[in-house]
Amino acid sequence: MSKGKNVLTTGDVARICNVAPRTVSKWFDSGQLKGYRIPGSKDRRIPLSELIRFMKAHNIPTTPLPVGKIRVLVIDSNGDAAHGLADVLQTKADYEVQTVQSNFETGVILQKFAPHVLLINLLAEGIDATDICKNVRANADLQTIKVIALANQLSDSESAALLQKGFDGYISNPADAIEVIKKIEETTAIIY
Repeated sequence: MSKGKNVLTTGDVARICNVAPRTVSKWFDSGQLKGYRIPGSKDRRIPLSELIRFMKAHNIPTTPLPVGKIRVLVIDSNGDAAHGLADVLQTKADYEVQTVQSNFETGVILQKFAPHVLLINLLAEGIDATDICKNVRANADLQTIKVIALANQLSDSESAALLQKGFDGYISNPADAIEVIKKIEETTAIIY
């Protein structure tokens, strides 16, 4: 399994957990281990974040995982704000963080950086957050990425609309580093 791989096969999971592939299939089929099937195939895929959650819940040592740091991509046309947030996330949570300032840059970096989480400023000029989210959800290789909107004071209907559009959550106060880190940990399902 290569470093940076966000989705695993049942064979990968079996090697990591030191069990037979059939055991992993049983965990998957019973709903204990969440993932998805490849369309038109019986092959199963398990997101890395789900495997980590499963291993911790069942007291399976996570030391065999080449996980490294959580990778976060901050998307904001305001470079100062993006870099400020990136610095806070690197310092307080030890995340690996990159920033981009346009939809085009986002597409380029997504493939190279393979982030676990996207933080998108909804009010950023020239950035279409809904379009980015839609493209991530439409690409099978990117579907495990968690997409979080950064927005100040959303109404209940605006919050619900974001979730319906495919966002995994939102942060109402992006200046609050603790709230940002908590939301990232919640959405990636990594329990510390």
